[in-house]
Amino acid sequence: MDRRHWIFASTACLATLVFGVVAFAGDFNSKVSVGDVGAGFQNLDGVDGKTHSSDDYKAAKVLVLCFTCNHCPVAVAYEDRFIEFAKEYQSKDVAFVAINVNNGAADKLPAMKQRAQAKGFTFPYLYDPSQASARAYGATCTPHLFVLCAERKIAYMGAFDDSNNADRAKKHFVKDAVDSLLAGKKPAVTETRQRGCSIKYD
Repeated sequence: MDRRHWIFASTACLATLVFGVVAFAGDFNSKVSVGDVGAGFQNLDGVDGKTHSSDDYKAAKVLVLCFTCNHCPVAVAYEDRFIEFAKEYQSKDVAFVAINVNNGAADKLPAMKQRAQAKGFTFPYLYDPSQASARAYGATCTPHLFVLCAERKIAYMGAFDDSNNADRAKKHFVKDAVDSLLAGKKPAVTETRQRGCSIKYD
């Protein structure tokens, strides 16, 4: 990664942090605000048979965390978009990581492996039965996305785009946020209302 890109990313992080200082709470998140440092995660089992931690992605210019699951129709409707996004942005040093915290039989690791293989997921899909990662971010539904800048501060949180139907989506919140960060700018939209099925917290 060249120095210029790091400077751009750090500048965007600083702008986001300043915004976060004056924002007392997220409009749609009672736990975290834009500008907060995103929580890390440790030793989560992935569908690839390996354990994953947030430090595994520290070289990425931008980290996109997606809390999702197998069973939710809304989450399923977004799977192809997640696959496409991960493929498109991998070459730009953007990491897309999906985490499932639901503990129902249809969402446990064996079922996750089957789903990932059937769909050909191009991104890490991790299982967190403790649900600690989702709680730390105040995630409430699947899918619920968080875009973290180079310094791992929250630059955007909410929905992936503005329609469950890919053909009708006109506002691409996550893509726009990532593109802004890569260009050294603060995203124009930093928070939207998340849409999906409620996370089944134990």
